[in-house]
Amino acid sequence: MSATIVGPDGKLRCRWCDAAPEFLAYHDNEWGFPVSDDHRLFEKLSLEGFQSGLSWRTILAKRENFRAAFHDFDIDRIARF
Repeated sequence: MSATIVGPDGKLRCRWCDAAPEFLAYHDNEWGFPVSDDHRLFEKLSLEGFQSGLSWRTILAKRENFRAAFHDFDIDRIARF
């Protein structure tokens, strides 16, 4: 079994991103890309923490809800919670 697949757009991708539609954009735009922006890094760390015990698909599907609940992961605002 190959570790890669050909996506609907003809691009070669990791096999795991074919498991759910939410994974495709995540794979192409976020997974494996370095993050140096504090805001984005804080969001990624927070989402990873919430992922404990849940599927990553659930986290990606609810990402906008997390952003709303945590004021778009604004570090200064969250520090005042």
